[in-house]
Amino acid sequence: MSYDGEVKRLSARLPWSSPENALAALTRARKASGDVIDLTESNPTAVGLPYPADRLGAAFAQAGGAGYRPAPLGLPSARAAVAAEYGRAGITVDPGRVVITASSSESCSFLFKLLCDPGDAVLVPEPSYPLYDYLAHLDGVVPVRYRLAFDGSWHIDFTSVSAALAACRTRGARPRAVVVVNPNNPTGSFLERGEIARLAAVAAEADLAVISDEVFATYAFAAEAGRVSTVAIAPELAAVAPAFSLGGLSKSCGLPQLKLGWMVVGGRDAPTCLEGLELIADSYLSVATPVQQALPELFALGADVRAAIAARVAVNRAHLAAALTAAPSATLLPSQAGWTAIVRLPSVRSDEAWAGGLVTDAGVLVQPGYFFDLSGGTFIVVSLLPEPGLFAEGIRRLTRHIGT
Repeated sequence: MSYDGEVKRLSARLPWSSPENALAALTRARKASGDVIDLTESNPTAVGLPYPADRLGAAFAQAGGAGYRPAPLGLPSARAAVAAEYGRAGITVDPGRVVITASSSESCSFLFKLLCDPGDAVLVPEPSYPLYDYLAHLDGVVPVRYRLAFDGSWHIDFTSVSAALAACRTRGARPRAVVVVNPNNPTGSFLERGEIARLAAVAAEADLAVISDEVFATYAFAAEAGRVSTVAIAPELAAVAPAFSLGGLSKSCGLPQLKLGWMVVGGRDAPTCLEGLELIADSYLSVATPVQQALPELFALGADVRAAIAARVAVNRAHLAAALTAAPSATLLPSQAGWTAIVRLPSVRSDEAWAGGLVTDAGVLVQPGYFFDLSGGTFIVVSLLPEPGLFAEGIRRLTRHIGT
């Protein structure tokens, strides 16, 4: 089946034709003639981390896989396991406010269906991971951008939020929700308590729900009293806006292969939202029974995987910071959490040109900042997950290239 813009055999939700971008073409050419160190790898199962394969198998064997127990919001045992996992972090969550899904992307899609009619708008942050535009368009929703500002630390630019709401009115798109990514990917910045208060005021005035993607929340680099980790239970939102916090095994336990996510439902109208989500989830029943039955043991096993990931990220970030002292024209931006790092480079070239030169001349693949809508400078983004020896060699090549 083809899509050529004239004979539309597919929907108009997405531009289905995706030509190879310039960086991908340069990477393919470099791989044909030499090695490439991939500093974009974000799959924790592909970077040499120790995985308890036998114990994972035993967890599923014990859970059993022969029976089917459809439960739209998730099995009670799975919902209780998610609440208990929050409890281990000192966060009180009612199991009755937990909804089990197949992934955080599915959680987001369910919420767009719950909150929006076709043509309605959701506010999405930039910079951020380039996913929400696709999810919104696939549900017939219009994504409208607001910005995170950087002045030594990252924070919501509330002037841009006001501008985004005005843009919605100009387009005739009713704004229904604001998405926050907490901590953000790739900036690694958490929402601060003052930002939640201002966000609550905006949500109350514009009648917005707040959707918080918190998949990296368990990878904080240090405890900070002012940050907000679970937006759905923030008291500032309790009476003014529906609020949802999203998580999943993929990041919190480094288990992307098991496909289980969840959301915590809080804020205003939570019972009504849960009823609506039950109807939506009952139409899909997408979450497998065995992974739900095994969830308590998966959380226990995932703690070890998470610790290994956190240690890997800490080692690689420390190495990156030290290595950049040899390249004074490059700056590592501050971060509070996550698996990625942002490096500011001299603006003598665009970030795309830097990334292209790095893969062609140095054999190092990084992501240019524009992939994440980073602006206000020239940036590249690197993953902190690769095996430390490989990462160190990649950074050695990177710093040498920057210095040439």
